[in-house]
Amino acid sequence: MADEKSKIETESNRMSKTEYYLAIALAVSKRSTCLKRRYGAVIVNNDEIISTGYNGNPRGEENCCDRGTCQRMDLPSNSGNYNDCFSVHAEQNAMISARRKDMLGATIYLAGEMSVDGDWVEIEDAEPCP
Repeated sequence: MADEKSKIETESNRMSKTEYYLAIALAVSKRSTCLKRRYGAVIVNNDEIISTGYNGNPRGEENCCDRGTCQRMDLPSNSGNYNDCFSVHAEQNAMISARRKDMLGATIYLAGEMSVDGDWVEIEDAEPCP
């Protein structure tokens, strides 16, 4: 009986697969090169991680975190407008690194943080895509 109780307690503390993959996506987001938002993506098919990706400038371009400034702010318009961002999305980078046949029927988990007054705050109000 004691063994059953400890097993139940252990299982009740176990995170769901969705929570697990979102936690991995959040860890991947820490590789982001953006100064304003960090996103991580994990592509999963049949409980196997196919690929991961994070947001950042295209290969060969200088990263904002290395420059110390957001490239959008350096434009003549100094707009800071999201539409002027050079960054490749986390989910795009994950798909670029995955094989197409492995992505058929797969699920993408996306998690992120944004900079608020110099602190990174997890973005929690996202909803699954239909």
